[in-house]
Amino acid sequence: MGAEKDRTVSSIASAIGEPARARMLYCLMDGHARTSTELAVIADVSASTASAHLNRLKQARLAKVLVQGKHRYYSLAGSNVASVLEGLSGLAGTARNEFVPNTPQYLRAARTCYDHLAGVLGVRLHDRLCAMGWLSAPSRDNSYQVTPKGNKMLASLGVDVDQTRALRRRFAFGCVDWSERRFHLGGALGAALLQVALKNKWVTRELDSRAVSLTSLGRKELSDRFGVSL
Repeated sequence: MGAEKDRTVSSIASAIGEPARARMLYCLMDGHARTSTELAVIADVSASTASAHLNRLKQARLAKVLVQGKHRYYSLAGSNVASVLEGLSGLAGTARNEFVPNTPQYLRAARTCYDHLAGVLGVRLHDRLCAMGWLSAPSRDNSYQVTPKGNKMLASLGVDVDQTRALRRRFAFGCVDWSERRFHLGGALGAALLQVALKNKWVTRELDSRAVSLTSLGRKELSDRFGVSL
């Protein structure tokens, strides 16, 4: 191992080795993004100290940040980071705490995020669209393209992909879910899928709330078409 690589390894190890930063990293191991305020509480440090720690983790390419509106969400920089942390956790014999949302259940289950589907239902639908190969792997800015298979299947649902892509807005991207802290599908495509769900009465809107209810027909259709259950 050369001197430069030695210094890089040492720098990464040092970044992980500070207890507050280690707590932040292990908290992010569950795949849920968190704000700097939440990570400050988890690490038991002030907001300014948390900011300095997070900058160090970004510089070491251990964490990344996604800016979404006025919010900044932090997550692990990649699966390789998770693998290293998992190995260290095994050596230390420690266990991770699970992420526990504090969102009211009626909003957590299914709701709208602007004009697209969010909550547990939105996250599960996003994951299935990726797993079934309807969407491409995300780009660096978490944008998606529709695959040929996805184009055909979306057309069968009544979604005109070309027309949707031509709208003057982002086409499809991973939007960090407020309660789940994982991605649901945002953008014009996410909005089109919500309209399909509403038009076909798979979900219905709740009055005076962003919550939506999954109908019995919706449960069957989402299970049959996407393998999604709630």
